[in-house]
Amino acid sequence: MQLTHEILEKLDQLEKKYAVMGQDMLSYIEGLLYAEFLTYWDYIHLDTLLSLQNPKTPLPDEQIFIIYHQITELYFKLTLQAIQQITDKESPELTHFKRQIKRVNSYFSHLIHSFEVMVDGMDKEEFLKFRMSLLPASGFQSAQYREIEIVSTDLKNLVHASKRDAFTEETSFEEMYSSLYWKSGATELATGKKTLTLRQFEKKYAKKFIELAKNIQDKNLWQCFLKLPKEAQEDKELIELLKEHDLNANVRWPLMHYKSAVRYLDRKPASIAATGGTNWQKYLPPKFQFVVFYPTLWSQEELKEWGKSMKL
Repeated sequence: MQLTHEILEKLDQLEKKYAVMGQDMLSYIEGLLYAEFLTYWDYIHLDTLLSLQNPKTPLPDEQIFIIYHQITELYFKLTLQAIQQITDKESPELTHFKRQIKRVNSYFSHLIHSFEVMVDGMDKEEFLKFRMSLLPASGFQSAQYREIEIVSTDLKNLVHASKRDAFTEETSFEEMYSSLYWKSGATELATGKKTLTLRQFEKKYAKKFIELAKNIQDKNLWQCFLKLPKEAQEDKELIELLKEHDLNANVRWPLMHYKSAVRYLDRKPASIAATGGTNWQKYLPPKFQFVVFYPTLWSQEELKEWGKSMKL
């Protein structure tokens, strides 16, 4: 092969790269002689990935349940990565901001429209059997979803609607955390005690959530939006993108869960409790929680109808 100018230029760039690190480029080139070619299955760790489903029962449809939740968590990871690329920037920039929010909305859209895999994709009787082996685990315990909420808005907006107005800028993060809306969904109605599901969840993640809220308070998505130049804050496309994210996370995604819960748990004369003991009838419908990431972007008429439509 002829050593073209382009090849020599690349070799020169490589030599400079390794010289900065105090490394010998020729040693790395020699290493390439013995390195195996990369394969698809090794690159994505396919064998490991396909071994991560470990059902608790022999019922076939439990595989569907596990795989769908694993897919969901991977999409949540993509969402957090997309948001972090905004929050990590010292000075948010309109084009980059819109690109990343489009990614976030795309990920949520895929999840929302794939939820039929859960709603209609499992045998109802099989689900009602294998779910009993999952106690007290619950999708309620998705830490990444809580992180998406925390990095998307000011923590006060995640406080239970009945307590939100009582909190001020001086309220500590610890106090706000103690009143976050989702905690009511895992509290026993009769006694007011936290379910085991919630106690497990908080033991593992409470400190992490509070620390994240503190670290992100000046650079969550809403604060990044407010740092944009005034003309950028008035950009109609960006506003609609943020409202779409708001709807996806706080209306459409909970409604899909509610639809699934109705499909599998709504029985007469009494509905079946969720696996973690969560009060799904009151916790899942967004009209009860009234969580809005960006309330000032919505009209009063829109807020009055928040979460009341089942249109997805």
